[in-house]
Amino acid sequence: MKLSIAIIDYGLGNIQSAKKSIEKVILDNNVEGDVYFASDFKLLEKSTHIILPGQGAFESCIKGLKNLEGMIDELNKQIIYKKKPILGICVGMQLLANRSFENGINEGLGWIEGSIEKVPNGKLSLPHMGWNDLTKQSSHKVLDNINNDDHFYFVHSYYFKTINNENIIATANYGINFPAIVAKENILGVQFHPEKSSSSGLKMLTNFINI
Repeated sequence: MKLSIAIIDYGLGNIQSAKKSIEKVILDNNVEGDVYFASDFKLLEKSTHIILPGQGAFESCIKGLKNLEGMIDELNKQIIYKKKPILGICVGMQLLANRSFENGINEGLGWIEGSIEKVPNGKLSLPHMGWNDLTKQSSHKVLDNINNDDHFYFVHSYYFKTINNENIIATANYGINFPAIVAKENILGVQFHPEKSSSSGLKMLTNFINI
């Protein structure tokens, strides 16, 4: 089957780097497929996989997504009903939650139960920025060939506080253990940036397109 990977373009997110990384994964694995940006909801119909990027503040990201006419309704159709795999990256992961408490209360997509809350950093500086390893919490396919000492690049001040622990696939630590990867059926979110995480990130993106 030829892959068709849509990267949602709502004006916020590191979309060029994400596209280049997915293109490299497709080339390196001799996979037939294409990667494209989607700001028109009609472009999601042909997709086999969807990537939801995000950077900056939750409020700006959810507003940007809402400003794309018909996009959230189409995402619900493709993800909730047609069960296409989706990967939320950084704030794109946080958008999967019910709500965020960053700069007030903002409602998210509500696909994975939980809220976005500030990292209780204590004496540690925010944002949490740099390389961290993961601790696996399950044997999810997205973790194939990923080792606990593989490092991934994080930039964030808020974390996904899940309602159900079974949605936590891997954790990282910065003052507290927090979810680094969340999942529910076909829905995946990573707090780090796989497109900035060198070979470890490419391995994870490979696993995603193989789902």
